[in-house]
Amino acid sequence: MLLVRTTPPRPVDVTRVFPELAPLARPAIRLHPRPGAPSVEESSVGGPLLWPVDEPWPHCEASHLHVDSGFRESPDDVRLTRRLRVRWHADHSRGGMTPEEEAVKERNAARLAERLDAGPPPADCPVPMLPVAQLYLRDIPLLRPPGEADLLQILWCPYDHDPDHKPSTALFWRSAAEVADILATPPEPYEVNYEGYLPEPCVLAPEAITEYPNSLDLSPQMRLMVGDWSRWQAADADVDGSYAEYPQEFYDVHLADAPGWKVGGWPPWGRTDPEPRYCAVCEVRMVPLLTIASREWDGGEGHNWAPQEDQAAAIAAGHCCGQSPSQPTKVEVGSTDNMQIYVCPASPKHPHTDLIQ
Repeated sequence: MLLVRTTPPRPVDVTRVFPELAPLARPAIRLHPRPGAPSVEESSVGGPLLWPVDEPWPHCEASHLHVDSGFRESPDDVRLTRRLRVRWHADHSRGGMTPEEEAVKERNAARLAERLDAGPPPADCPVPMLPVAQLYLRDIPLLRPPGEADLLQILWCPYDHDPDHKPSTALFWRSAAEVADILATPPEPYEVNYEGYLPEPCVLAPEAITEYPNSLDLSPQMRLMVGDWSRWQAADADVDGSYAEYPQEFYDVHLADAPGWKVGGWPPWGRTDPEPRYCAVCEVRMVPLLTIASREWDGGEGHNWAPQEDQAAAIAAGHCCGQSPSQPTKVEVGSTDNMQIYVCPASPKHPHTDLIQ
């Protein structure tokens, strides 16, 4: 992979200030998705999958009768709208659509009219799932595949599901070498519940990092420790004095778990306190597999997690050609939250689980 992204060094060596945290270090791989045109042979977010032509494409079998977000657009219309935003942002003097864009719009409208003439699909009609991520073991060595598998594929339903109002997810492990004939044109859903449920195709720049837990994952004693300003002063840590009253905030914002799409590491909390997940088969505590993020970094001081190669764009806090540098995938879950996917450490074949944070 030619794309390279590098997380800036943390402003403070946290284990120098708090050696007690060293045993809690966890490896993680930041995926650093960036808009591109990945192939089926590449790891990607929202890209095409290496899917066998003789294997049924996954469909969500749940009822979608209750779903009514008010958003009614086909995946093709969402893609067209995104292309128009990019072009109009790049050239404000050009109004309207090009002949090619008009043709795409008319084709989409004709397809929609044809579907409406046939009536809406039944609420219990299976819905084709959308590709979310494809990860090859050669790029993401933290993956723990079963048997000879070397490829993880993640898809989701483009509708919210009760009780947590999030897309339902599906995971597939496979051996890439066993895929001979590839499904060239997978089925797509009639519509998407939200624009943010249609990932933009992105190439990846995987980067191995070391993470420490969010303060909510620390024991009460350790939480008091990182909130003790005298400890930071005694270690002569270069921390802005404005954090003297709440040094724990400095730890969480600058030193703990990294934001953005990542494999492994520590989970990002915020909406709720930590919620341990346990395997439905063997009752072992599950571990984070993948964080699906609405943003690669937060605004304000959170931009210090932006890769060195993106710092100028992050500090500008603007958009480049209609693309928000902190939201390359266009994915948005919850209220600009994260979806965490957990797996059983005893067996990757056991059912996974997920939650929004």
